Amino acid sequence: MADSQNCPDWVVMMHGYLDGELDAVHSLKFEQHLESCDNCSKQLEKAQRLQQVIGQDGVSWRMPAEVRERVLATAAHQATYAYHNGKTSAFANWLNFLKRWSYIPSLAGIAASLFLVLSLPPQEGSLQNQLVASHVRSLLANHLTDVQTSDQHTVKPWFNGKIDFSPPVVDLATQGFPLVGGRVDYVDGKVVAALIYRRHAHVINLFIWPSTKLDLSSASYDGYNLVKWTDKGLAFWAVSDVGAEDLASFHQLFLGAAGKLN
Repeated sequence: MADSQNCPDWVVMMHGYLDGELDAVHSLKFEQHLESCDNCSKQLEKAQRLQQVIGQDGVSWRMPAEVRERVLATAAHQATYAYHNGKTSAFANWLNFLKRWSYIPSLAGIAASLFLVLSLPPQEGSLQNQLVASHVRSLLANHLTDVQTSDQHTVKPWFNGKIDFSPPVVDLATQGFPLVGGRVDYVDGKVVAALIYRRHAHVINLFIWPSTKLDLSSASYDGYNLVKWTDKGLAFWAVSDVGAEDLASFHQLFLGAAGKLN
């Protein structure tokens, strides 16, 4: 018996099926899948009940901004994942989903958002997911930088007054990781600094915030690599789709260059 958490393509297809956006061939394939997957069938029933709620008249309460932001971030992440993995039909469905969610202000939106959040695998609510979603969102929304320059002496003072700590800023262009700029972001309920670097055609988002925890770790999440370290009371999370070896090299180069700062 299939598990809906192991059926990501079918879950994405379900949204197109509900909205009547699938052609006859894909609709038939989806219906055949439902015959052998009890979990997907149950998820479809839940979604259909929610459609009935959404279709009711007189619903006018605004959806909380925090819930809307989480749903949009997750959808953006899934859309980009589908795109990078060649799933063009899934990518189109997620783009349509994003467009619809840009205009939902009602209680029906709250119900739908809760359905999506509760239907996600447990790790979707993790810090790693938030970091990857922020990384992807910065690329999709064309908001990679607030201050765009390779001059570290311009980027560092730009953060003054915007965050309550001073992040170390170094340019690693000679080592193959040029600085692109910086921005402020919001991760795990806090305002953080984000430094942006490039590795050939790839982007590295380096998220920084105060932390007293001393640890070093690396992970891979949905095709993205992450490296975490702490130094001088700050936590650093590097996120990118570059190879794990490149990201590990970036970590060592940044740590060495930051250690030479006064």
